[in-house]
Amino acid sequence: MHIRVKICGITNFDDAQYSAEEGAAALGFIFYDRSPRSIKPGAAGRIIASLPRDVLSVGVFVNSSRRFIEETISQTGIGAVQLSGDESPEECLGFALPVIKAFRIRTKAELAQISRYQISAALLDGYHEGHYGGTGIRVNPEIAREATTLLPIILAGGLGPENIRETVMAVRPQTIDVNSSLEQSPGKKDFQKISLLFRKLRELQCEL
Repeated sequence: MHIRVKICGITNFDDAQYSAEEGAAALGFIFYDRSPRSIKPGAAGRIIASLPRDVLSVGVFVNSSRRFIEETISQTGIGAVQLSGDESPEECLGFALPVIKAFRIRTKAELAQISRYQISAALLDGYHEGHYGGTGIRVNPEIAREATTLLPIILAGGLGPENIRETVMAVRPQTIDVNSSLEQSPGKKDFQKISLLFRKLRELQCEL
């Protein structure tokens, strides 16, 4: 089993290039002004243009208008749309790109909402009232494991080098999404932490 890694909260060339070189399959660019890791479409577009073709660029939006999302797609060249707000199933339809919908899950009962969405993948994140990701709160592994039976799952929420082995062994997600645990400060990645994460994943691959 090969675990793909999405590193989110990319704000600069160096972090993007290093993450790609280490093995990130996808990079996330946050187009949400309230996030300390937000980036403008023009800056993101310049970074995306420099990425290897096999690295997926994901635009992260929170309760954005359809017009803003479409304009950002055109300006940046992102390869997928991640909707991380309170978007309804209808608001996730009609995009020319693959759509990832983020769900902040607290109970197994809440997994039922995932089946209402026609999306390419579901991103599971920890719940924190009033926050849309980036909180470092972990998802209950039992709930996350059950979600893998519904859709391709991207597991987020408090993942990092220190807990990646136990989490992957418990959940077996197709993709993990890592952000704040790999930072020196919001929006600036720590290269040593990125390298450590990928080293631990390579060691883990032998057991999967």
